[in-house]
Amino acid sequence: MRQIKKLIFVGVVFLFIFGIYSVIQKIVTPTALSYEEAVIELNRLLKDIEWTQERVQRKANLALSSKKDILETLPNIEQFQMVVQPSITPNDVGIEIFVSTEKSGKTIDGWMVEAAMEFNAQEIRLNSGKRVQVLIRKIASGTGYEFIASKKYLPDAFSPSSHLWIEMTKAHGMSMNPIRERLVRNIAGIVIKKQLANELKTSYGNLEIKNIIDAVIQGKLAMGYTNPYASSTGLNFLITVLSSFANGTESEMLSPSVISAFENFQKGVPFVCETTIQMRESVQNDGSLDAFVMEYQTFMNTSELKTDYEFIPFGYVHDNPLYSVGVLSDEKKQALERFAQFIEQPRYVSLADQYGFNPSLSYSSAFTLPSGTTLIEAQKLWKEKKDAGKQVNAIFLCDVSGSMAGSRIQALKKSLIVGSEFISKNNAIGLIIFNDQVKEILPVDKFNLSQKASFQAAAEDISSGGGTAMYDGIVVALHQLLKSKETSPPDTKFTLFVLTDGESKSGLDYYDIFPVIAGLKIPIYTIGYEANIDVLKQLSLVVEAASLQANEGEIEYKIGSLLNAQM
Repeated sequence: MRQIKKLIFVGVVFLFIFGIYSVIQKIVTPTALSYEEAVIELNRLLKDIEWTQERVQRKANLALSSKKDILETLPNIEQFQMVVQPSITPNDVGIEIFVSTEKSGKTIDGWMVEAAMEFNAQEIRLNSGKRVQVLIRKIASGTGYEFIASKKYLPDAFSPSSHLWIEMTKAHGMSMNPIRERLVRNIAGIVIKKQLANELKTSYGNLEIKNIIDAVIQGKLAMGYTNPYASSTGLNFLITVLSSFANGTESEMLSPSVISAFENFQKGVPFVCETTIQMRESVQNDGSLDAFVMEYQTFMNTSELKTDYEFIPFGYVHDNPLYSVGVLSDEKKQALERFAQFIEQPRYVSLADQYGFNPSLSYSSAFTLPSGTTLIEAQKLWKEKKDAGKQVNAIFLCDVSGSMAGSRIQALKKSLIVGSEFISKNNAIGLIIFNDQVKEILPVDKFNLSQKASFQAAAEDISSGGGTAMYDGIVVALHQLLKSKETSPPDTKFTLFVLTDGESKSGLDYYDIFPVIAGLKIPIYTIGYEANIDVLKQLSLVVEAASLQANEGEIEYKIGSLLNAQM
């Protein structure tokens, strides 16, 4: 009898523990719903949320004289870290170089940082006796180009990933002179699932870029690539697609027939992300993309990709050139030459090889380097045609809780107003705010001048106070986006932007709404104001979107860049 009681007790304990484990497992790994189930669950969650509609009653005075340029929103250069910053004395010749992020980071991404620090330690001197010291500023190629093209800040030299940015800079009238046409070699490529690669080889006979483009158009391949305004690989891919449609003739790359073909291609592209890092994280998190773009150096250093994916080179080779910027003194020219000679030594060539540069792939550029003017016009074409004629419906969901008071709410208001200048009038926009309550201020409607004036007025009138029910706000916003489907074209795309400073303090939580977000497949872009970026990144990664952390000095630029690309 005692043994039976013992067995019963053990069984009860086991069931109790198993029950707790099941609950924890459900919380940790909630299950995505189908679209239909997600709509039902969204409506169920909405019933328990008290929200109101308090429509903005006035319109702002719009400045209609000129269209906003993204270059006007550039932040102070100090927002971009100087990763090598030696002390400079009057007896030194200091040279500042803008260096692309895959060469100016840490460990495998820090090749030029290591070389510059060792160069500075050598205390190399010019014929005049002055010591040369190199300063390295870590900055994305596209952003570095924007600073130089706008003349807002000029370094002594520029080392982007690709010559594409050099040509664009020249097109803005800036004098750019080569110190080295190649420091280290890198190759842009399409990373494609091996199983699908084999299927396409069977269908097409090989995996040339034209065949991959055709597979996207035919719906055989879900392809993603990076923002060509920010990413060297994204810009390279855009030019490769246009050149392919133009049969390699630059004068035809912006012709009506090529534009039409590009729009057709874009219909098969479900995802354009901001950076290669975001692309990599999205693929690792979700895996729904069959193919995406990436530089070879990143591919070789991402172990999760090398097993199941194949790398297909494309476009113009990324030679990581070094160019002087503007008119430099003879001493600075000599200093740059000394540094270039230093990093050409076998030790640094070997280090570059070790970090994944200078691949042994037998590949040369697929087309002649286009003019800077053509490249700039191609970016504009992408902005106009990237949605292939589809309308985008978007809601801005803004945190107006008490913790946003002061500089944060002022930055949010200003970034909404500045960001609205980059939204196409063909899209439809709404605005919802939340603290511990949720209020729809502006329902989704076409972003004509009237809607834009209402949007800016609503942004101007925002004030802060109260708690934070972010996930309640997300439920309301998603519901209103789905409601907007009733009066929108059938191929409309839907997007949610969440601007907040942190985690939700009341109402629903992430695990309540994850299955709904995953089922609806509406991307949620999060913009954090000194926020817990891990929480926001988790939210954005559910459906392949970006999460931006920006301080007050650069939030206008980051939101402007995001909306310039997405809207």
